[in-house]
Amino acid sequence: MTVRGAAFIVGAHEHPRRDIPDLSVAEIHAEVALAALADAGLSPPDVDAYFCDSDAPGVGPLSMAEYLGVRCRYLDTTETGGASYLSHVGHAAAAIAAGKCHVALVVMGGRPRTLRLASGPDLSGAPETHYETHWGITDTVHNYALAAMRHMHEFGTTSRQLAEVKVAASLHAQHNPNAFLRKPVTVDDVVNSPLISDPLHRLDCCVMTDGGGAVVVASAEVAHRLPRHSVAVLGHGEAAKGAGGDLTHTAGVWSGPAAFAEAGVTPADIDYASIYDSFTITALMALEDLGFCEKGQGGRFVQDGALVAPHGRLPMNTDGGGLCNNQPDNRGGMPRMIEAVRQLRGEAATEVQVPDCRLALVHGSGGRLATRSSAATLILGREDA
Repeated sequence: MTVRGAAFIVGAHEHPRRDIPDLSVAEIHAEVALAALADAGLSPPDVDAYFCDSDAPGVGPLSMAEYLGVRCRYLDTTETGGASYLSHVGHAAAAIAAGKCHVALVVMGGRPRTLRLASGPDLSGAPETHYETHWGITDTVHNYALAAMRHMHEFGTTSRQLAEVKVAASLHAQHNPNAFLRKPVTVDDVVNSPLISDPLHRLDCCVMTDGGGAVVVASAEVAHRLPRHSVAVLGHGEAAKGAGGDLTHTAGVWSGPAAFAEAGVTPADIDYASIYDSFTITALMALEDLGFCEKGQGGRFVQDGALVAPHGRLPMNTDGGGLCNNQPDNRGGMPRMIEAVRQLRGEAATEVQVPDCRLALVHGSGGRLATRSSAATLILGREDA
């Protein structure tokens, strides 16, 4: 069974605020869910499937579906960190293709900025924690720095090359009125910012924001009767990578090829990429593993404005990404997916809209890059593509 052509993203909404001290997490979930449904031209009674991860309050989908007035026959609470929402869309598309549901609501939201929550999952009870913390892997940034340092050692990647990812994000964010950081930065700004965990500097790290987002995934029958332009789900892949392997690759080496194969396209066909950028090294390694360049060539690939819209070699994260725009609940998969929908609809900011954008890749990751992590990849297409 393939998801290609079976399901469409018919609605999407990203919460406009990045600091939300006056709303509960449930209220954030409700706001983005209702707005995404309105964007699609649907309402809660139309929904028969609900997808969320561990950020959902209460008893997850049971509490939130009741809160929203949604009656579901299909639920999914897959938890793979920042890759969760891409997995949800893939799972929703598969469920729709199998006739299990017709309209799926995928929702996320959180308030880590207001609550001053540390980035990354709580690993206090995890079986690996005792062994890894003993050797200094005590924080998310340490883990990603380890992967970055190994990449530099193996391939000669430099801090200035990593900085190009941040520079591109900042050039895009200046055109996003809701972005948390809107000031463009230079390579020198990045490498001269305080060192957080060698070799990662402060500006190599994503922002911490409140917020959320939602997308609505529907069957072809539903999508074709709605007035809104929809986005086709063409391919999906997901994978996990455990500790003990090569520090310089991610689970994207498996999720990417699976998504491309199902969609029947190649990296050369992609017009726009939304790639999770929790740190600059996250995006750089994903570009390699997804096949946009050879392993070890990511540093060279991102130079000379390659990621800058609208005319770079591979325009990426035109909303500013997690590095500048939004990282709600310390997870970046949902905003990246929403910006891909905007690009395919022709609704991105004028200054960064990719001309004739027909195919987009969305890639999310979760967990910790140097040890155990997840990956999920989607290939999305304009409805008439």
